[in-house]
Amino acid sequence: MDHDQRFKVLIREFFPQFMELFLPKWAEEFDFASTEWLDKEVLPDPPEGERHILDLVAKIRTVVNLTSRTSDTADEWLAMVHVEIEAEDRTTRLKPRLPRYYHHLRDKHRLPVLPIALYLSVGMEGIGEDTVVEYFGTMEVMRFRYLYVGLKSLDALEYARGESWLGVALSALMKAERDQWPLLAADALLRLADAPVNEHQRFLLSDCLQAYLPLDEANRELYKEITQAEPYSRIHAMNKTPYDNGIEQGIERGIERGIDIGREQTMRDVTIALLESKFRAVPKLYLDHIGALGYDDLMALVVRIPNAASMESLFLPS
Repeated sequence: MDHDQRFKVLIREFFPQFMELFLPKWAEEFDFASTEWLDKEVLPDPPEGERHILDLVAKIRTVVNLTSRTSDTADEWLAMVHVEIEAEDRTTRLKPRLPRYYHHLRDKHRLPVLPIALYLSVGMEGIGEDTVVEYFGTMEVMRFRYLYVGLKSLDALEYARGESWLGVALSALMKAERDQWPLLAADALLRLADAPVNEHQRFLLSDCLQAYLPLDEANRELYKEITQAEPYSRIHAMNKTPYDNGIEQGIERGIERGIDIGREQTMRDVTIALLESKFRAVPKLYLDHIGALGYDDLMALVVRIPNAASMESLFLPS
């Protein structure tokens, strides 16, 4: 899984926690239960220019009217939150694009837009506001402001020991002394093993933490030694993904049916088990669809499940 995909899935799953953790003042403005994710929001550049797919765009009801329109109906108090994820170690690639993204969303949806940049490899001031300014000669013609989270400037120990499980996972991208990482990582994973989250969420959190741990060879060996001893040894069970569990469950169902069920039915069992492992119950509509697929189409569907943001997206026409 690449940077963008990993963080798109993670932030969508823990969006209220993301806002409350890093931007608590702004989090108070939203009713997160109303969040609607807009898939594949594309910024066109006609006629033959480059097209950009925006990372995360949410339409959310606000607790007060943030629009310029006068309305007494709370159902009409809507806004957009746009989060762009930048993995490069500089801001110069993303910053010039943010005003274009903003104006595209504002013009298309006619709603106020809150722009946020999540920098994975840039620190800046940790959490704050940044500006994009354009000039015509000496005249300032445009000033655009956006919120940012620069993980590299945040204290890994503070977040790894904090109350937010998302903060624990993201601590791997934050700053700490080199010799602190082996024990910090083991403690963080042990906390995630006991976190009051479902297994899919636990996998997303631990996967992020382990993927970005800055362990050199010596610290990696020390980390292995620490995690082989009690109480840390049980964190290894978290390395088994929901995908692995789904495969195992699907095969077990096939065994229960008998060895002569055929490879297509075995793959259907695996597909359904994977969907249940990631998304819980599978509606009858999708069960019927799966029942009509052949082996090759089932295999193609199984490959897409781990990175799917929703069950519905897997069954949309391509």
